[in-house]
Amino acid sequence: MSLFAILASSALAFDAGADLRIRQEIMDNVPGLPGGGLLSTSSRSGLRDHIRFRPRVWGEVKFGDGESGMIRFYTRLTDEMRWYDKPKSDAYTWPDEAIIDNLYLEGKGLFDGVFDFAIGRQDIYGLYGLDHIFVDGTPGDGSRTVYSDMVRFGFQISEESRLDFFALYNEDDNILRWGTDRGKHRSMTGLGGGAEPEMDDWGCGVIWSSRMAEWLPYQLFLMEKGTHSFYRKGVKHPRTQRGLVGGKFVPQINDEWSLQAEVMGQCGGNDDNDTLCGASSYLGIGWKSASEGMKPYVRLGYHFMSGDDDAADEDGGHSAWDPMWARGVNDSELFLYGTHYGAAWWSNMHYLKLSLGAEIGPRHSISATYGPIFAAAQDGLGGNDGHYKGLLSQIRYDFPLWPFSREDDGRCFEVFGHVIFECFCPGDYYEDPAKYPGGYYEFDRLAWFFRWQIDFKF
Repeated sequence: MSLFAILASSALAFDAGADLRIRQEIMDNVPGLPGGGLLSTSSRSGLRDHIRFRPRVWGEVKFGDGESGMIRFYTRLTDEMRWYDKPKSDAYTWPDEAIIDNLYLEGKGLFDGVFDFAIGRQDIYGLYGLDHIFVDGTPGDGSRTVYSDMVRFGFQISEESRLDFFALYNEDDNILRWGTDRGKHRSMTGLGGGAEPEMDDWGCGVIWSSRMAEWLPYQLFLMEKGTHSFYRKGVKHPRTQRGLVGGKFVPQINDEWSLQAEVMGQCGGNDDNDTLCGASSYLGIGWKSASEGMKPYVRLGYHFMSGDDDAADEDGGHSAWDPMWARGVNDSELFLYGTHYGAAWWSNMHYLKLSLGAEIGPRHSISATYGPIFAAAQDGLGGNDGHYKGLLSQIRYDFPLWPFSREDDGRCFEVFGHVIFECFCPGDYYEDPAKYPGGYYEFDRLAWFFRWQIDFKF
């Protein structure tokens, strides 16, 4: 059914809701904490302790029954206030700012299930199942928002094959906001300076999804990303543009065993006529119980992202992997602060990770990860001449507190939460503590991160 036929023949349905997230985060000795500056050598934070309060309200208008197509208009308003104990700060203090973090028109199953589209500001976490490309378009404000301003549409070519297109733009200085002047020039991309010339980025691409066989789904994709030039502490970083080509294969061996393989390459240039290139690959194997009840699982994965020997130079960084829009917490809450190239700018690493866990029930699970990280290139940003970044481990427990639903209209009220503890034992990539006898920072001391979180969903 076409868009106009759905609008003409369907009754309008309205829905709305809200949620509140409260979390406390405490960390100490985190490596390379931003504040030392983009592409600066290693620094260490002291004890940091803050509580974050993020209320959101949303509403939607929907046409269609979903079986013959659906049109939906969705919007969401978000704020976040923070209370900083250590170090003291007046950033994000009440009432801070209200921002529109979702505002889009979406269509699904149009023209007899052939065509889908979404236009506007929308979350991109895990988009197209490419979680090494799409995570967060606005990493500069932490996890307060994860949106991009985006147009995407796709065609269901056959039962097994699909073709998707997208174009997006991420503005460093958000204008859809109302609040105090303090947040007016807050950097949303996390690399520009907000009040300084911003680093907006943009991108577009095409994704083909299909199956070589019933057990072998795959995706092939071609993308382009560009960034505007920006200044950081007086240093100009030139405008860049790079293309990406890649593929993802997820063989399903049986009901319990699966493999995953990804390979991606980048090539482009900048306004200084430098050639930019990069490479990334992932290989993993996993087992998950297919039995009823509790579902334990185990995964072993290896992730490579290229680095650059001269990344610390003003004109360096030409062969380091650009994470595209995968600047989030997929691999670590703690270590995203220590990526040096910018907050959550994952690059320059060999990471071997073992994951163990079990799904116990709805919103109820436990997981643990453990593995070493090595630098793919000795870029000098750790302050020492080794390649071993360190050993990273995490344990997480998700739990329901008050699940409640009304079967008559599908409305629900939930309270759920989680706790996370991470630790990172730094290696010889980081500054040699012998160079700083009696100094403030203990460069070989264990770094750690702890968070508790409670969510209320209406």
